[in-house]
Amino acid sequence: MKKTCLSVVFVLLLMETLIYGVTQKADGKLQFTVSMEKPQNHCYHVRISCQGLTGGTHDFIMPAWTPGYYLIMNHAKNVLNFHAADLAGKPLAWEKIDKNTWRIKNGRESFILVDYDVYAFGRSVAESYLDDERGFISPTSVFMHIAGRLQQPAAVTVKPYRDWNRIASGLDPAPGTTATFTAPDFDVLYDSPILVGNQEALTFEVQGIPHVFVASDLGNIDRQKLIADLQLIIMDATGIFGEIPYRRYAFLAIGPGQGGLEHLNSVAFTFNAAELANPASYKRWLCFMAHEFFHLFNVKRIRPLALGPFAYDRENYSNLLWVSEGFTVYYEDLILNRAGLLSREEVLERRRTDIINFEKIPGRLFQSAAASSFDIWSHFLDWGENADNTTISYYDKGAALALLLDFKIRHETGNKKTLDDVMRTLYQKFHKGKSRGFSDSEFRVVCEKAAGCRLDEFFAYANTVQKIDYKKYLGYGGLDIDILPREIPGAFLGAAVREQEGKLYIQSVEWDSPAANSGLCARDEIIAVDGERAGAGTMAELRERKKPGEKIRIEVSRNQRIRVYNVVLGKKTERNFAIKPLANPTPLQAAILKSWLR
Repeated sequence: MKKTCLSVVFVLLLMETLIYGVTQKADGKLQFTVSMEKPQNHCYHVRISCQGLTGGTHDFIMPAWTPGYYLIMNHAKNVLNFHAADLAGKPLAWEKIDKNTWRIKNGRESFILVDYDVYAFGRSVAESYLDDERGFISPTSVFMHIAGRLQQPAAVTVKPYRDWNRIASGLDPAPGTTATFTAPDFDVLYDSPILVGNQEALTFEVQGIPHVFVASDLGNIDRQKLIADLQLIIMDATGIFGEIPYRRYAFLAIGPGQGGLEHLNSVAFTFNAAELANPASYKRWLCFMAHEFFHLFNVKRIRPLALGPFAYDRENYSNLLWVSEGFTVYYEDLILNRAGLLSREEVLERRRTDIINFEKIPGRLFQSAAASSFDIWSHFLDWGENADNTTISYYDKGAALALLLDFKIRHETGNKKTLDDVMRTLYQKFHKGKSRGFSDSEFRVVCEKAAGCRLDEFFAYANTVQKIDYKKYLGYGGLDIDILPREIPGAFLGAAVREQEGKLYIQSVEWDSPAANSGLCARDEIIAVDGERAGAGTMAELRERKKPGEKIRIEVSRNQRIRVYNVVLGKKTERNFAIKPLANPTPLQAAILKSWLR
């Protein structure tokens, strides 16, 4: 039995050496083989063949997070059955030295064979998944790298479950194979998810470059229209830069859920074809696709210094996610408008929504767009009951800032330059010219050079909580915006509630509201209001029947004690930020608006 196993191992290794060109050099490829014989157990089996190693020990590391998904994931917790052996199949000693590092003691052996299993049952676009219907490989949660060798080439052979016939990825296939893919280094490998199963594949080309849309259960969706619309998005997005920067691109629909994650050569996103039957839903989905696709430029190639090359075992902090994500929100709408898929009125409404989303919450008074970018690691996907009081979204404010900057540049240059020029300069100068990201100061220099003037006020809007002069900046673009505060009818308490098992709980309390100033807090159970038992309709009745300035008596249960608070109700004002063209624009304002949106 032992001799047979050793012979099989030796033959497999010899085949891998011959087929994939693994040499004895230290810079040779690492060969991964991923199999999934029992997908119902949600486990991938991974084998790594490593040759040409020098040194007595090697650390094999599982990344702690996935780029674009700003959360420490602790992927290593899903690693099972780790083993290491030499060329003859003899076990090598190893120890785990921290939560995501396995140190193998190989002595003088230049070859290491590593085997392990990965439990994969995550539902997000940053986690791997496997069941009897499909397999999704998020590379940072499956493939280990050797410490200090992230620049080493790698090859991946995927062995699908026996009933599956589809392997899709943006990775380059090895010549003459359909199941082996190559990556020049681990930054590319970790940025290239793989989808396996029996999905339907819609193939098409843009300027001779192959693209594929892979999904299950496409149902009655109009496939020709879907492809045609994606082609328009691709042509308009890449047209900004004058080139397509990849050899192939894959749209990977991984199943039900919410979210998408951008990659150099692909996008992984959740998908439910039935939801696209509604025209409004389909248009929102196209915005989503344009957003994720434009990320192949803005984030993947046009990027702050912190966003690559990455440290995969810790947080990678940046002050500029408001540019990376917020500008991408802005461009998703420009791309669709230029493609004829989104009207001017629809774009203006979406800009209005961005502004409202952060202007309506107290967090705008405390957190800047730059701070929101830096602090995302502290609360990504973990928004608490006090989030609106202390934070904003860099998506929302970043999109609004992109609008301001675009109009400022157009105004200062007599409509000769736009935000497109900034993006092109960043792409050409830093990605193509220097093969790196840009610093905060370098980003500002590029913006100011495009505008031909200093942008002190604009960058104050980004780096502080200074109040924004929307009238001035939108006026540059021939637009008017309604910033007049209006009082909302009814009484204002400032507490959001939820009903659970017949009880009414305070979910959150707005900063500086009557509820906050009286002592009410999140998680209180509201027992009664003015002596009447609280129920599902209590808050609506309070708003309708009471008036600002009236005093009410609220009984709550907190920590198993009854407390009574006398609250003086207030009034709430809001601005609707409606955007429309100016009635009497100047020639420059009219020209800017005309060239900005179709």
